[in-house]
Amino acid sequence: MDELTLALDLADAADEISMKYFSRNPETSIKKDGSLVTVADREIEEVIRTRIRMEFPDHAILGEESGLEGSPDSPIWIVDPIDGTNNYAAGIPVFGTLIGLRVGGRTEVGVASAPALGERYDGATGDGARMNGKSISVSSVDSLSDAVVCIGSYRRMVRYGFGDHLAEILKVCRRDRGFGDFWGYMLVARGAAEVMLEPNLNIWDIAALEVIVREAGGRTSGFSGQPYPESRITSKQDNASFLCTNGWLHDELVARLSE
Repeated sequence: MDELTLALDLADAADEISMKYFSRNPETSIKKDGSLVTVADREIEEVIRTRIRMEFPDHAILGEESGLEGSPDSPIWIVDPIDGTNNYAAGIPVFGTLIGLRVGGRTEVGVASAPALGERYDGATGDGARMNGKSISVSSVDSLSDAVVCIGSYRRMVRYGFGDHLAEILKVCRRDRGFGDFWGYMLVARGAAEVMLEPNLNIWDIAALEVIVREAGGRTSGFSGQPYPESRITSKQDNASFLCTNGWLHDELVARLSE
């Protein structure tokens, strides 16, 4: 079985579990870092880990709930069993399972499956990007004044020192929307928005999304223009920001965020 086929099969299994509990007040608890986790998060991750071990026993696995298994120097599957857990627990349909395969610091395969929205995105290096099996591409908007800008959280932008930068960007853009988590990035990939930015993310939040955006013609980086740091696989230092654009606007956004 090739890696993309496996990732899609894993997404099928994850969708079945997440929808089993969705809108039924799933059991929740608070982790040590203060974030929310549900019974579905843990069940999905364990199913995914078990299947990857069977199909690719020499690959490593990094999941939000159970950490790193194997060597980070190996091909590594990076899994967020439910991205948007707070939405999920509240019965809001904007949540998804993110499954990415990263090799040598670059995501080669990615799937973002959002069953309550009826949307599944996938991409693989050299194979394009798709939504529900149909090819997608970023928009050709080349002016910030015509762009839709998405953010995950205004409060977090302020907290990490980017409040003034964001205010200036939002003064110029055509529209701003708070489509957080994976969905803002996928809106850029499919050409419905031009920019998505968040100031501090874990690698499981973005690994699967990178290749989908890239194969759709977009660009991703940190706010500085540098790639997302590989050290985030084994550590959690602050300020691992993430910027996604349709490509046309990327250099301008980096300049504005770096001022």
